[in-house]
Amino acid sequence: MSEYYIPTGPGEAEFTEKRSRFLGHVRMAESEDEARAFIAEMKKKYYDARHNCWCYSIRDGAERYSDDGEPQGSAGIPMLEVLRRQGVTNCVCVVTRYFGGVLLGTGGLLRAYTKSTADALQAAGISVVRRWVETELPCSYAQMERMKLEAAAAGGIVADVEYGAGVTLKVLVPEEQSEGFAAKIFDQSAGSVTVKVTGESFRAVPLNGGVRE
Repeated sequence: MSEYYIPTGPGEAEFTEKRSRFLGHVRMAESEDEARAFIAEMKKKYYDARHNCWCYSIRDGAERYSDDGEPQGSAGIPMLEVLRRQGVTNCVCVVTRYFGGVLLGTGGLLRAYTKSTADALQAAGISVVRRWVETELPCSYAQMERMKLEAAAAGGIVADVEYGAGVTLKVLVPEEQSEGFAAKIFDQSAGSVTVKVTGESFRAVPLNGGVRE
């Protein structure tokens, strides 16, 4: 099964633009029913707001959005484009706007809804879901940073570090990279570090830095 990206957790962000308050909320949703339930929850919570614009992308291919009374194309589509650019699926976003009395224009609205969605997604973080090979790398303290760099270069993620007389890095490596990773570590360490495979798993793992480059 190929990899895909989802929100790591709930994300919220708020900012003010020309007296209008924008409240962004991101949640994971594995179905349209879940997405629509969250949208309804936000509309109920912020019933007194001028607009509750939303979008969602579900892994089965469903994509929906709403400008909720804002000028056409100024809210829902820009919000959905943020999810598309990050490759995030099973994700719903609602941006609530409390109108501050100053018109922002279509361009200003587009930027505001884009920012609110991006900020909420940044707060949520992004996880990659895929099959991983679980490995351990026992090495010296002097070798640790080099091993971390090699893990990152292979698309791996350091899940844990155990400290003692030496260091043991517990690294999750993409399944298709595991053999090459083990050979590269052996070569880079002149045979002093051997990758030990401890298992396999299919799961979501948060990306370092929270969002994709």
